Amino acid sequence: MATVLLALAVISTGLYAGMMLIFLTGIMPALARLTDGEFVVAMRRINEEVPRGLFLLLFLAEVAFPVAALAVPVDNRSDTQWWLLLAGLICVLVNHLVTVAGNIPLNNALGSSEAAPGSNPDSAVRAAFESRWNRFHAVRTLFAVGGFALIVSASLS
Repeated sequence: MATVLLALAVISTGLYAGMMLIFLTGIMPALARLTDGEFVVAMRRINEEVPRGLFLLLFLAEVAFPVAALAVPVDNRSDTQWWLLLAGLICVLVNHLVTVAGNIPLNNALGSSEAAPGSNPDSAVRAAFESRWNRFHAVRTLFAVGGFALIVSASLS
């Protein structure tokens, strides 16, 4: 059972880290090339679609499987494996904290934003969102990828 849980921890953290990385390296750079109006509409649509079924399952699995892998007693688990798994879980939890405290509030603000009268609404909305969201996203991506690498290392030790 412990081996299966560790494998599921590797898979779930890897899938999540991959999604974070593709947003960082592909999706957000592509969206940066859009006009303000196109960017705002695209991000609103992404924020409506992404936090649904499969994403939520992966978002929860990324934490649940490392926790389960740590919780199941293993007779031959080395201290190194335990610490690597714990460090990976901590990285995953920091990723979630950044998501919940940083990116989600910005997503919510974008969804309900209105610019000041007389200004370019899309330009103002984008300016209040894009650079801050990208900074939070870069941090959470770093922790997601780091968590994945640590959990993979735990599975190999």
